[in-house]
Amino acid sequence: MSNLIEGFLGKSVEGKKSRVPAKLDYWQSATGLFLALFMWGHMFFVSSILISKDFMYSVTKMFEGVSFINGGNPFIVSVAVAIVLTIIIIHAGLGMRKLPTNYRQYQVFRTHMKMIKHEDTTLWFIQAFTGFAMFFLASAHLFIMLTKPETIGPFGSADRMVTDWMWPIYLLLLLAVEFHGSIGLYRLSVKWGWFEGDNAKETRVKLKKVKWGITAFFLILGLTTLAAYMKIGFEHKAQAGQRFQPTAMIKNIDSTNSFQSLSKMDNTETSFRTIVARNFSGIHFQGKSKIENTEISFRASVARNFSGIHFQKKGA
Repeated sequence: MSNLIEGFLGKSVEGKKSRVPAKLDYWQSATGLFLALFMWGHMFFVSSILISKDFMYSVTKMFEGVSFINGGNPFIVSVAVAIVLTIIIIHAGLGMRKLPTNYRQYQVFRTHMKMIKHEDTTLWFIQAFTGFAMFFLASAHLFIMLTKPETIGPFGSADRMVTDWMWPIYLLLLLAVEFHGSIGLYRLSVKWGWFEGDNAKETRVKLKKVKWGITAFFLILGLTTLAAYMKIGFEHKAQAGQRFQPTAMIKNIDSTNSFQSLSKMDNTETSFRTIVARNFSGIHFQGKSKIENTEISFRASVARNFSGIHFQKKGA
């Protein structure tokens, strides 16, 4: 009964204000902080493609647990994605409490925002709008990561951008995530007074500068990374679906093929020497005519013993 009364009046039986909204705000802030920091780390890991394809491949394998599982297991990535997706759903559900629930409320808010022209109020609106957009944009991305983690890699990710035409979604997702996350961190700092200092107004001005600096940095990094994946995707379009092979593995395969080719050449050379020794033992070259006859016999023996042999090039 006390919970029912508190639900209707927002107060407990004793007349005290409910602490539930404060607890919900706390968990909304906690999940938002986790997701914002996660997205920073995610952006750095994804941008490893700017260093090299091999480095990005190594990062991918690291998250697949290659350090303790031979070859890694993409299922580990699926588990991590499921955890992140769960936190996103919780955060979104908590954030929806503060969104306008009908057009009338939205109209009142818009009028209020235009009248007072308060920058923080405008930032809240941008955060609410980008959060709504991420319901759809992030869901598409996370579903692919959840169901096809094995496609993550230099070629797989690039093919998804170009061949699967996902780049428009990733472009919009980049803009939504970076604005939503940076604004969220700024508002968390203001709300909980993390860097307030002696002069709250001055601190707020500094925090806004830092916030826009962070936004610009990650937007530039994200757009550059997106362009890099698209470049690889266009170059790899004819072989779309082909898995990436790290340079070290390719060199190892080439070395094995070279060793096998050399072994075949050594065996052929040994056989050649054996035939020459067998067919020309005891021959003493005397005069030009004998030399010519010996040369003819030599050619005939070679033709007879090596007919049908085709020397293959390395790697054929």
